[in-house]
Amino acid sequence: MVTGRVDCRILDGVATVVLDNPGKRNAMTTEMWNTLPPLVEQLAADPDVAVLVVTGAGDTFCAGADISTLTGFAPGEPMPATLAEDALVAFPKPVVAAIRGWCVGGGCQISAACDLRIAEQGSRFGITPAKIGVVYPATTTARLVELVGPAAAKFLLFTGDFVDDERALRMGLIDELVPAGGLDARVGELARTLASRSRLTQHAAKDLIRATLAGRPTADSYRRWAAEGAAELAEGVAAFAERRAPVFPWRP
Repeated sequence: MVTGRVDCRILDGVATVVLDNPGKRNAMTTEMWNTLPPLVEQLAADPDVAVLVVTGAGDTFCAGADISTLTGFAPGEPMPATLAEDALVAFPKPVVAAIRGWCVGGGCQISAACDLRIAEQGSRFGITPAKIGVVYPATTTARLVELVGPAAAKFLLFTGDFVDDERALRMGLIDELVPAGGLDARVGELARTLASRSRLTQHAAKDLIRATLAGRPTADSYRRWAAEGAAELAEGVAAFAERRAPVFPWRP
């Protein structure tokens, strides 16, 4: 019997994906992990979707992977969690993690794969493979190091200890901390802002940042994006001169 699910709703250009497994603090089952890649691919192709928000049902973001689903995979075989994480990283539009409560293990994998992480005061974080003898995936480890640096990554991975919201903010594990009860309003405000901005700028920025982190040349990509954005720039300049909100025309 499937005990968890991944829900999705779209409103005003914002797709909200909800991890929902309340009996296990939204722990991710194999079925839930497997649902994410095709769902994310579908949302990437939807021209009405400008922003993706990932959150958990109720008062928990995600308490990790359902431990009962972690066995039965051959060594080196791509895990469902890694494939889901990769799908979020490859998503070409802005992705925001809205975090309240526990964000542990696989929950941190999901949040680290997002572009921005907004957390509510009282949230708790932990990366716990050392507690059960799991080797953290190479790409996941690299992403964690990019996010928090090697020393903090070692602390989180070596100990498996939980850290509070303030320490997570200092580490860079989250980008913004909001007062208790204020998460939905702040994430809604941020999502609306992102949805109003140039999609071309956002797509180009994600592409160029990804290339920079991978050590790939960016000059050709920049020229391609700049050439594609002539109409986008013209609208932005006209809107500024006319003191109105721009209506950016570019769509992927």
